[in-house]
Amino acid sequence: MKETKGRILVYTGDGKGKTTAAMGLAVRALGRDMKVLILQFIKSPERTYGEQIALEKLGAEMHQLGIGFTWTKTPEEHRAALKKAWELAKEKLQDPKYDLIILDEINNALSITSFPIDDVLPLKDVMDTLKNRPSHMHVVLTGRDAKDEIKEMADLVSVVQVEKHYYDEGVDAIYGIEY
Repeated sequence: MKETKGRILVYTGDGKGKTTAAMGLAVRALGRDMKVLILQFIKSPERTYGEQIALEKLGAEMHQLGIGFTWTKTPEEHRAALKKAWELAKEKLQDPKYDLIILDEINNALSITSFPIDDVLPLKDVMDTLKNRPSHMHVVLTGRDAKDEIKEMADLVSVVQVEKHYYDEGVDAIYGIEY
């Protein structure tokens, strides 16, 4: 029987694979002719990513809304990008044409403590928007350090933990694997 109630899924934890899991879910949804939107809160449009290339070929709509990780730009630049990203996400989360929206690395953004973000990406507003989305819409939130409030409202929470990683041996990000 086809499920008609939209679900909230959270992929969090310190291990590699949170975004990868969400992208796999996007492929599955596209295979079922669902309308998929992916909004990446940290990744910058100045770079291209393997998942972006593939998923756009499959029909997903995808936007990189960030400016990179927090240590690469000023807090003011990040705040402006997060504000703009949240404004777009909030608009799209009200659009009933989407069946699945992935908010990639929004958990990372919500957990920033090195500069204030609550006025540009308010947790309460995120939660209210998720609660008031179209009833059929599934939403995935990825990224480390998911807020307890987000995990409590979610229908599914998967925690990805690292047991072993080649980064610990000094290996850089691998083309086609990390990006």
